[in-house]
Amino acid sequence: QVQLVESGGGLVQAGGSLRLSCATSSNIFSFDTMAWYRQAPGKQRELVALITRGGTTNYADSVKGRSTISRDSAKNTVFLQMNSLKPEDTAVYYCNAQRWTAEGYWGQGTQVTVSS
Repeated sequence: QVQLVESGGGLVQAGGSLRLSCATSSNIFSFDTMAWYRQAPGKQRELVALITRGGTTNYADSVKGRSTISRDSAKNTVFLQMNSLKPEDTAVYYCNAQRWTAEGYWGQGTQVTVSS
């Protein structure tokens, strides 16, 4: 049973920054990928950033250049640093951990609200 717990969300003004954390109950290197997704009201869940076991990263075009996904293996934690936040970044952010040929694991989500 894998558990993921997100934290770090909150209310921030446009142009501000947040660092989201995803603490896992398992070795993060036991997953093929770990990622951050977000879901805004009335919208589909979308990928924000992803990191593979080998360290390769991928970002949505909408956050590229102002977001960084990183990890702390000793703490089994993945982070999403978001800078220059925009109102369009407002969403519930979810952590995802995935192993090949298996269903992914999801955290409960953390709310990010960016005001104008």
